[in-house]
Amino acid sequence: MEKGIFTFIGNATFLIRYGNVTILTDPNFLHRGEYAYLGHGLTSKRLHAPASTVDQLPRLDAVVLSHLHGDHWDRRAQAGLDHALPVITTEHAAKKLRRRGFEKAAGLAIWESRTVTADGDWVRVTAVPGRHGPSWATTARILPPVMGSILEFGSGTEPPKLCVYVSGDTLAVEDLAEIPRRYPRIHSGVFHLGGTRLPFGDKIPWGLTVTMDGIEGVKAVNLISPDYAIPVHFDDYGVFASPLSAFLDEMEQQGMSERIIHVPRGQSVELPPPPR
Repeated sequence: MEKGIFTFIGNATFLIRYGNVTILTDPNFLHRGEYAYLGHGLTSKRLHAPASTVDQLPRLDAVVLSHLHGDHWDRRAQAGLDHALPVITTEHAAKKLRRRGFEKAAGLAIWESRTVTADGDWVRVTAVPGRHGPSWATTARILPPVMGSILEFGSGTEPPKLCVYVSGDTLAVEDLAEIPRRYPRIHSGVFHLGGTRLPFGDKIPWGLTVTMDGIEGVKAVNLISPDYAIPVHFDDYGVFASPLSAFLDEMEQQGMSERIIHVPRGQSVELPPPPR
């Protein structure tokens, strides 16, 4: 069985290589100390450097972008990535990226798919539900639309051999329960954590939580039910309020520690790993 190689760069940015096809997710290459723009005048300082710069990336076949926020698509990605690359993302983000010169940016509706091929190998990207905070915040355009994604990798005309779920910036909403009904065997799930809390002045002085904390992350693992869970998006920015340890502790309390794959920045693992 062909293996996928998962390489963690930082925040929600990682590479997956399967045979001849390589994808990059949520490209965030700001340096340590630089600020990401999060909309509505909000910024957050990067606390840890990414493990790679844009010019150190391998040849890419596509970028998968969960949504358009400055800690997922930044000015260094904008300037350094090949503008001819396909960018598979939400319809909201694709429209803006095409105006910025990424003519192959393609927006997906939920459950819609796009396939990218490279020398006989392929990845099928399907947009799946996600919600970046309470529903009223998206309706009021405080937060952009977000998608999770299912990445199915294969070769030739054979069925997919590797299925990876990527949560995107979401809360553990009930809409996620439809994903395992449609994809009953997910080898690995990549979960955006951090318990991101955004201040909104007098409107929400205590802050608006817009990504999963440790407890919500484990709830999402139970909803999606992947063989293994890979945590990302937990310590790179000052707006993160929930450390990785909160997720690890909750997984341990629920007897699921053996399902965790923790990939340090700059390191790689094979997917799928040996069966549990």
